[in-house]
Amino acid sequence: MSSLPREAGVGRPWYREPWPWLLMAGPLTAVIAGFVTLWLAIESDDGLVADDYYKQGLAINEVLHRDQLAARLGYEATLLFSFDQQRLRVTMHSDRDAALPGALRLRIVHPTRPGADQTIELPARGNDEFNGVMKPLGSGRWLLILEDVNRSWRLTGEMRAPQDEELELRPQQN
Repeated sequence: MSSLPREAGVGRPWYREPWPWLLMAGPLTAVIAGFVTLWLAIESDDGLVADDYYKQGLAINEVLHRDQLAARLGYEATLLFSFDQQRLRVTMHSDRDAALPGALRLRIVHPTRPGADQTIELPARGNDEFNGVMKPLGSGRWLLILEDVNRSWRLTGEMRAPQDEELELRPQQN
C-alpha cells in the first residue's frame, strides 16, 4: 500500500470549489442587472417628450395671459382635500369683487406620469364653494391647475400628497 500525500483539490470537480463561483458572481450580477434595466426601459413610458414642442412653446403667451387675467380679477382659492383624498372642497373669492364662475375645473397633473393625471369638475355649492369627487393620488409631487370651464383664466400651484391637505392658490406673478 502506498501512502502518498493527497494534494489539495485533487479529485474534486471544479464546481465544488468556491473560487470559480465567486469569480462568476460579479459578471452574472451585471448581466441580470442589464436585463432588468432593459425590461424597465421597455415597460415604462417616461412621458417627457412632446411631439409638438414648437406649438407648445408658442402657446406660452396664451398661458401667461390666463395667469394675468386671474390676477386682474383678484381670484384666490383654498383647496381642502378630505383625509382619504376622494373629496375636494374649493373656496374661492375675488378681492376685486369680480363675479365667480358657476363651475370650476381642477386638473391634477403628475410631472412625469401623464397616465395618473385627473380632471375634476367642480360645480358651485353656494356663492363661493365648489365640491368635487376625485381618485386618490399617489404619493409625491403634483401640479394643480384651477380654471373656469371656458379656460379663460387659471390659478396654479403644487402639492405633495398625502402631506398637503389644504392648499392656497394665488395668481402667478410674472
